[in-house]
Amino acid sequence: MSIALALHVLAIVIWVGGMFFAYTVLRPVAASVLEPPQRLTVWAGVFGRFFPWVWASIIIVLASGYWMLLGPFGGFANAPVFVHIMNGLGLIMMLIFMHVYFAPYQKLRKAVDDQRWPDGGKALAQIRVLVGINTLIGLLTIVIAAGGKYLL
Repeated sequence: MSIALALHVLAIVIWVGGMFFAYTVLRPVAASVLEPPQRLTVWAGVFGRFFPWVWASIIIVLASGYWMLLGPFGGFANAPVFVHIMNGLGLIMMLIFMHVYFAPYQKLRKAVDDQRWPDGGKALAQIRVLVGINTLIGLLTIVIAAGGKYLL
């Protein structure tokens, strides 16, 4: 259980921490110092490097989370309510990420490749909103994970 829990937490730190950094630190700086062509090119590159880490994190979170849930917790029926909440929020986060990856991110990449900056800006705006939502859900999930058995 200790290895699964450590991998689970590490994957969450990489994913949620990466989103928090990108949204609260990198985004405002990039918006203030880069013109749209450079900004969109930077974001396409940043996402291109970050998203494989998110995919790996999702695989690790699912594998370790369900291993702990089905093993030490003895299944869904025996799991505390905060584990069910974490599971639901995590699945929502994964679905949001998959939408970002397969829809606006692909549009952003194509727009940057074709130098269609207004289209790239629209795609980046969609990504910004969805990453903001996912960051908030991720932070809430961390709070529930850390204090769930005391809060619920």
